Amino acid sequence: MSRAALLGHLATGDTTVCRCWRLTRADGVTYGFTDHDRDLTFDGLTHRADSGLTARALVQGTGLSVDNSEAAGVLSDAAIRDADVEAGRFDGAEVESWLVNWADPSQRMLRFRGALGEIRREGAAFTAELRGLTDLLNQPQGRSYTPSCQAILGDAACGVALGPLAEVREAESVEDAQVFFLPGLDAYADRWFDRGVLRVLEGEGAGLEGIVKVDRLLPDGRRRITLWAPIRAEVPAGTSLRLTPGCDKRLATCRDKFANVANFRGFPTIPGEDWLVVPPRAGDAP
Repeated sequence: MSRAALLGHLATGDTTVCRCWRLTRADGVTYGFTDHDRDLTFDGLTHRADSGLTARALVQGTGLSVDNSEAAGVLSDAAIRDADVEAGRFDGAEVESWLVNWADPSQRMLRFRGALGEIRREGAAFTAELRGLTDLLNQPQGRSYTPSCQAILGDAACGVALGPLAEVREAESVEDAQVFFLPGLDAYADRWFDRGVLRVLEGEGAGLEGIVKVDRLLPDGRRRITLWAPIRAEVPAGTSLRLTPGCDKRLATCRDKFANVANFRGFPTIPGEDWLVVPPRAGDAP
């Protein structure tokens, strides 16, 4: 890659440049697009010219202001599919935008790096907001002093290995991609999987997952798993699902359910807000 060569080409005033975009979804699937009239290949990826993807002007600033732009394109099975957008597979996808000399793609320059923001659909087309890397600074950082644990079950701070705790079952029946009936899980107590994660392993919804709102052990030994929001794809009966337990972030749960008190990331003995306004009582120590 030669940025200097591209700058020299631009200085001539007689240019052959176009834009190219690389999209990388959270599941690792990568797409390449260009507004040139021919496909361009570099860094091992072919940037397709038949995607109908275009971009508006890139707004960049100094300091910590967030760079932003928009990309517009056509939904099609050959490029970005409507079903994948609807399922949320492009939410938060990483984006790179390049200025490329189409006569010599080795002459190129990275102009933007960030992530997809809001995606708006209009019939067979879509418009996607592009947010720069400094947008991450708008997210809360650091720890809070609270009685509950600040770690996420299974992450590096928590340390619990979820693999041995996961259960894979085929759904006996599914209601609106939100309520799932699973067999063979009667060894677990009622509500064991509350706040857990249900992940689809096959079919149109493969890779999609949802947070468990309510887990009920039915009298016949089946589980009724209700998610907070439906899976945004068709999930028929017989689909293979992976279910992991949940954690309510209390010290007692960390101790009794996961035997993981050493990694508890909360402050269970910290006073609550009410103690500041509690009136003194006769007999209380001064």
